[in-house]
Amino acid sequence: MQDLSQAALFSLIGNTPMVEVTRMDTGPCRLFLKLESQNPGGSIKDRVGRAMIEAAERDGRLQPGGTVVEATAGNTGLGLALVARIKGYRVVLVVPDKMASEKILHLKALGAEIHLTRSDVGKGHPEYYQDYAARLAREIPGAWFADQFNNPANPAAHETTTAPEIWDQMRHELDAIVVGVGSSGTLTGLSRFFARVQPDLEFVLADPQGSILADYIKTGQVSDVSGSWAVEGIGEDFIPSIADMSRVKTAYSISDEESFNTARELLRQEGILAGSSTGTLLAAALRYCRAQTTPKRVVTFVCDTGTRYLTKVYSDGWMVDQGLLHRPRMGDLRDLIGRRFDDGEVITVSPTDTLLTAFNRMRSADLAQMPVIDKGKLVGLIDESDLLLHVTGDREHFKAPVSGTMTSDLQTLAPSASMQQLRDILDRGLTAVIVDGDRFYGLITRFDLLNHLRRTLT
Repeated sequence: MQDLSQAALFSLIGNTPMVEVTRMDTGPCRLFLKLESQNPGGSIKDRVGRAMIEAAERDGRLQPGGTVVEATAGNTGLGLALVARIKGYRVVLVVPDKMASEKILHLKALGAEIHLTRSDVGKGHPEYYQDYAARLAREIPGAWFADQFNNPANPAAHETTTAPEIWDQMRHELDAIVVGVGSSGTLTGLSRFFARVQPDLEFVLADPQGSILADYIKTGQVSDVSGSWAVEGIGEDFIPSIADMSRVKTAYSISDEESFNTARELLRQEGILAGSSTGTLLAAALRYCRAQTTPKRVVTFVCDTGTRYLTKVYSDGWMVDQGLLHRPRMGDLRDLIGRRFDDGEVITVSPTDTLLTAFNRMRSADLAQMPVIDKGKLVGLIDESDLLLHVTGDREHFKAPVSGTMTSDLQTLAPSASMQQLRDILDRGLTAVIVDGDRFYGLITRFDLLNHLRRTLT
């Protein structure tokens, strides 16, 4: 029965649909998206996870009861964990700390063991995610290191499945493919296939700004200086050993801001919920299409599902915090508010809500305090210390109204107040409440001030 269930699930990997972009400006070209988000694990990396595990089983590197170890920005780990856990293997993954929390929760739900490491260090540092994973693989008995960056089964998966699917779906009429490079398996596998069936096919690289790969395509030189980027899964500070970039003639360097906002535009215009790397690919594909003077048929990928990025790409508050989404500048303390009440970004309770309601909202949103709003006006604040004080010893107290627990003596500031007045409140361990008459704008915490300084200081 287990073999049958494996076969049923694994048969859903690949053969993903192709859709045409119809509501975005593609210049004289037709742009098609291969929806790798429709794989059972939600990304293109399901193909790689299955291929690498089955290759390791065939040659004996992965034995029954063994452990799969990998360094991953998330999706390869999810592909490996999906296949490995069904097959009964232990899974140990090393992931950089910039990875979306949704991916980590998904991995843990699959039964993977997660080691979180730094994303601000390079190859050779003991905390660099690939070096960390290689060390674990040496230390764990019966471990097999998947090593997607050097594993030939990675590009082979795309050469034998992804590429022929695209060729058939496009009915052998295809002019260009836009790809990103993480491990480079997709680019290398596609390059090998299309070198045989259509040698003139153009390959276009979509690269996050800060990665060295676009510059390498343009100059032929490998830079020893890289930056940082928030897009997950693509971009590198080195050239992977399995990479074949010889057929890439055009490369676009795409900023995080353009990547994230293009992903959001894809959802608004085409109804496709995709991740941050898809935003990078789509931004580059649109640039390429609009630059053409003759019609071309172009393909790129929806690499993974956007459900993994709801608290990042699709969160206005997070986007503002990162400087990727810009509010109109007010020139006063309103510019420091992390979550604006007048923009509908603040979670609140009313005075008649119960303490249990307040607790549930604070827990679900990971908040330490909430404004209390009555008929559109701020009447108080309730925080976790208030809750703890009033419910200790009797759970029935959770049924009491918020009005009996909230703090109504608030430290308010007008938007025009000085930075020193703000610091005076924050230095006393309080939260600044920004109001103008009866109009409540939001709260400023010490974190909000730190975030403002991070964005504005050079």
